[in-house]
Amino acid sequence: MSAVVFYEKPGCRTNARQKALLERHGCELSVRNLLSERWTAARLYQFLGHRPVAEWFNPAAPKIRSGDIDPHAQNRRSAMALLLQDPLLIRRPLLDTRFGKAAGFDDATLLGALGVCREELDDKQACSRPADSAGCPDPGGRP
Repeated sequence: MSAVVFYEKPGCRTNARQKALLERHGCELSVRNLLSERWTAARLYQFLGHRPVAEWFNPAAPKIRSGDIDPHAQNRRSAMALLLQDPLLIRRPLLDTRFGKAAGFDDATLLGALGVCREELDDKQACSRPADSAGCPDPGGRP
């Protein structure tokens, strides 16, 4: 059984599907709230640093979808400042495993090490909220 620390946005249906898939493959999840975690730049870099800066952002975040923030216009410093200020912008889930860390549910190497096949990932990354919705539901009322 593989232990996975799974940082999610509570109430996100996509994160729920991702957790269920990991559990079906025998992963033992320790679920944490991505939005209330006390992040530092050093900690977030462990999950995000290997990706291009634009991929640090959650493309379904309201500020991204509205065009208020352009992930492609950010450098490492400005992007990190935005993510620390508003964790809703962080690509999710964040995964911490004995095989490594990842942001998003698309790291086929890491997920493969956990027993998840590439074919199972097809619909597990995109947000499952309706297209006209402002964001995944949040029990705290945030979009």
